[in-house]
Amino acid sequence: MSSGQWMEEGGWLKGLARRMGALCAAALLLGLLAACNNSPYWAGAGKENTLFISFDERSPRYLDPTASYTSPESVYVYQITEPLYGYHYLKRPYQLIPRAAAEVVKPYYLDDKGQRLPDDAPADKIAESVYEVPIREGVMYAPSPAFAKDAQGNYLYHHLTAAQLGSKRSPWEFEHQGTRELVADDFVYALKRHATPRIEAPIFGLFSERVLGLKAYGELIRQENAKLLQGLPESTKDKPFLDFRKWPLEGAQAVNKHLLRVRIKGKYPQWSYWMATTFLSPIPWEVDAFYAQPGMTEHGISWNQWPVGTGPYMMTEYEQDRRHVMSRNPNYRPDTYPCDGNDHDREAGLLADCGKRVPFIDKVVATLIKERVPRKELFKQGYLDVPDLERGDWGVEFLADQSDSDEVAAFFKARGFKFPRDTDPNSWYLGFNWLDPVVGKGSTPEQQQRNRKLRQALSIAIDWEEGYGQIFKNRGGVAGFGPVPPGVFGSREAEAGYFNPVTHKLVDGKVVRRSLDEARQLLAEAGYPEGREAATGKPLVLNYDFMRTVTPEVKAENDWMVKQFAKLGIQLDVRATDYNQFQEKVHQGKHQIFWWGWFADYPDAENFLFLLYGPNSKSLHDGENSANYQNDEYDRLFTKMQTLEDGPEKREVIDRMLHILQQDSPWAWGYWPYTGQAFQHWIYNGKPSIVIRDPVRYYRLDAAERARQQARWNNPVWWPLLVLVLGALAIIWATRRSFMARETATARGTTAAPGGAD
Repeated sequence: MSSGQWMEEGGWLKGLARRMGALCAAALLLGLLAACNNSPYWAGAGKENTLFISFDERSPRYLDPTASYTSPESVYVYQITEPLYGYHYLKRPYQLIPRAAAEVVKPYYLDDKGQRLPDDAPADKIAESVYEVPIREGVMYAPSPAFAKDAQGNYLYHHLTAAQLGSKRSPWEFEHQGTRELVADDFVYALKRHATPRIEAPIFGLFSERVLGLKAYGELIRQENAKLLQGLPESTKDKPFLDFRKWPLEGAQAVNKHLLRVRIKGKYPQWSYWMATTFLSPIPWEVDAFYAQPGMTEHGISWNQWPVGTGPYMMTEYEQDRRHVMSRNPNYRPDTYPCDGNDHDREAGLLADCGKRVPFIDKVVATLIKERVPRKELFKQGYLDVPDLERGDWGVEFLADQSDSDEVAAFFKARGFKFPRDTDPNSWYLGFNWLDPVVGKGSTPEQQQRNRKLRQALSIAIDWEEGYGQIFKNRGGVAGFGPVPPGVFGSREAEAGYFNPVTHKLVDGKVVRRSLDEARQLLAEAGYPEGREAATGKPLVLNYDFMRTVTPEVKAENDWMVKQFAKLGIQLDVRATDYNQFQEKVHQGKHQIFWWGWFADYPDAENFLFLLYGPNSKSLHDGENSANYQNDEYDRLFTKMQTLEDGPEKREVIDRMLHILQQDSPWAWGYWPYTGQAFQHWIYNGKPSIVIRDPVRYYRLDAAERARQQARWNNPVWWPLLVLVLGALAIIWATRRSFMARETATARGTTAAPGGAD
C-alpha cells in the first residue's frame, strides 16, 4: 500500500470514527432514557382497564375444579368457573346467594321408606335430604375449541391426530372456538368425576359418605378405569377418555335440562355450603374429552392450565412460572353489583355501583415475583393494584409498617393507599404427621403415650404469643387454642377465660402459657430428657417441612421456629421446598412436622374440624387431613356433629371434640391471623374476605388516574443521566483525539521514510 493510499484510508477512518462516536453517543443516550422507564409492563399498560397482581414461587399445581383446593389456585378457579352458590359480597355474617343456580333452595327430607317428612323432623328419622336446584337458563360457557362443531354438527377437535395437534400449546391456537348452554347434567358429571382415580380428588372421601351411592360409584369407576388402562404402561400420560356419562350415579340426576337433584344421606346442613365451592362447579363432558386426547397433557393443554367455565373470566395466557392472564368472558351471563350490605358499607363507598353490570375490569394480569419485598415496592410504585389475591394479610403488613414510622405513615397517606381490615375464619398451624413413628400416633399403647407427651411438650414450648403477637407484627394474630376460629359457631376462642389446658393455665385470673419446666418434664416422660434419647444419649433431631422456599422474609420466621425447639434441646432441621413439592411430599406421607394454613371454604365449624377427620386423611385417602390424624371417638362425634343445626347440642358435641384434640395435640394450634388487604386508591369496591374467593368481578379501577400517578410517582431524576451522557461524550472525544494523534504521527513517519512502495 502506498503512502497516498494510507492517507486516503486514514481520512476514511476519521469519518468512520466520527460517525461511530455519534452513533455510540446516540445509542447510549437512548439506552439511558429507556432505562428511566422502570415499569415492568408493556408501554401504555397503565392506561388499560387491566388489574395487575402478582404471585410467588411457581404456577398453581391444579386449576382443575375437581382437584383444586389451595389458596393460590382459587385465585383463578373461582373467577373462571361458577359453582351453584356463592356468597353475598358485602354482607357479614356471610349469606349464600345463587350463582349458576337460579335460587338457593332448602332440602326436603325422606324417611327410610321414601316417605316425605316435615321440615322439623329429628335427624335420626331422616334417611335422605333431597336438594332440587334449578339451574339458570341461557348461561353459556366461555369459548373453547372443545365445543367447536362443523356444519353437520360434528365436533371438530374430538378426534385429533398428532399432526393436527402439531406444536399447539394453548386452546387459543385452534382456529375455531365454540360454546353451549349450561345444563343440569354438567353438575351431575362434576359430582361423578370426584370418583376418578386419575387425579387427586381431595373431597371424594367426604362426598362419598354423603352423596347417595358415590362410594360404590368410586369402586365401579376404579374397575372401569383399570379396564381402559389394561396393557398400557403405568407411566403413560395419554389415557383413554374416562366418560362418566356411561355410568349413572344414584345420588345425582338431571330431572330435566335445568333442574338438578342431589340426594344426601341423612341430614347434612353443611351441603349447602359445599355447593358454594368449585367442587360443585360444572364440568362439561366435551372439555373433559377434548383434554383426554393423546398429546394434550404433554403439550400443557389440560384442566390444570386452561379451565373452562361460565364465570366472568377465562384464562387467555398461561406462561408456566411466569405469567397468567385472565380476560373477560364474552359469554358471561347478566350479573350486577349488590345494592345492600352492612351499615358501614355505604359510608365506605361500597354501594356506589349498585345495580351496575359486572365485571368492571377487562383483564387480570398475574406476574411471578418471588420475594415479598419487591412485591411491596412495586405496590408502592403503583405497578401492582393489589399485591395478590391469594393472601389476606397484605393490609396487616402495611399497617404494621405504617405504625412503626411516622415517615412511612405520611408516605402511605400521601399516596392514598387503602388497607381495610376485618376478621375472617382462617388459621396458621404447625402439624404433626400421625403416620410418623416419632411424632405421630405410635404403634403400641406405650409409644402412643410417649409420642403424645412429646407433642404436648412442643406445643407448650412454641410461644405463639411472642412470635406472632410481638415479633412478626406484619403476620400478626392471636394465639389459638384449637382448630375452630373465633366468629364461627362452636368456637370458644373469643370467650373470656377460655384456654387449652395442655398449653396454658390460669394464674391470678389471667391465662398464661405453661412454663418450659413443665414442657421439659413432659419431654423427659416421653423418653427425651434434655432433648436426647434416654436409651442412646443421641440428640433428638426432627424434620420441619416448610411450605415455601426460604426467602429473606420467611427465613426469620423459620429461625424463630428453630429457637422454639432449641428451648427443649431439640434440633429442628428445616426442609423448605416450593409449594408444589411440599404438596407432593404431604400427599406421599413423607413429612414429619409441617407448617400450613387454612382459609375457610364456608363459615361453619365443620370446615375446620374435617381437617382432622380420619377418613379425610391426605396421605391415605387424598383428603385434606394433612396430619393424617385418626381417633375413633373424634370421628364418631364428627359424623354426629354434621347432622346438627347450630344450637346447644351441636356446641356440646364440638366441645367434646375440642377436648380430644387438645389432649392428642395433632397440631400445635398456631394462631388466628388478622385479615386485611391492600388496595391502590384507584381501585374501588375492595372489601377483604377469606371466604369470598371471587372478588375481581366487583372491583372497579380508574385506569386514567393510575397512569397519572404511575408517571408522577416514578418521575425520573434526569441530572445523573446527563452527567453520564456528558462523561460518555468526553470519553468518546478523548478516544477520537488519541486516535487522530496516532494517525497523524503514523502518516508523518510514513512520508519521511525512503522508498515509495512496500
